[in-house]
Amino acid sequence: MTEIRIASGDDAEGVLAVYAPIVRDTAISFETVPPTVAQMRERIESTLTVLPWLVAADEQEIVGYAYASRHRERAAYQWAVEVSAYVREDARRGGVARALYRAMLDILKDLSYRTALAGIALPNEASVAFHESMGFVKVGVYHNVGYKMESWHDVGWWELALGEYVNDPAPPYRMSEVR
Repeated sequence: MTEIRIASGDDAEGVLAVYAPIVRDTAISFETVPPTVAQMRERIESTLTVLPWLVAADEQEIVGYAYASRHRERAAYQWAVEVSAYVREDARRGGVARALYRAMLDILKDLSYRTALAGIALPNEASVAFHESMGFVKVGVYHNVGYKMESWHDVGWWELALGEYVNDPAPPYRMSEVR
């Protein structure tokens, strides 16, 4: 059975095992060189001070992960986050990404975020179908913004409302405040 839990820096090697082949072998990630274990540890730990980073573990082996990141730095964007999920190739289409996103979106709602955004390197029919099945709606495309694997790639953007859009909202909570 796959367990969904909050990640820790100790998960960096397992997370990297999922992510490195995506960086090396696909245009899904616009990174061109996989990060080191130390860099991945830093990403996890710095994200968790503010936003969720979750892992899916099957018998202590990480098979997928999902995290949220700030959409933009300006204060007025503070209620919007970008979300991403990656699943090991042999664990895809088994509900891992769906379980990760359900847990992460629930946490984001609890933290008082209002909008989740997903940027998807195109073409990527599986990711588009997944996000739309989770309720995300396509809002636009940046054309030819990434060059990788000897091709230019578009990035499509999808959004999901997480909460009520009220006037004078309180700032979102930080993961470090609620853990």
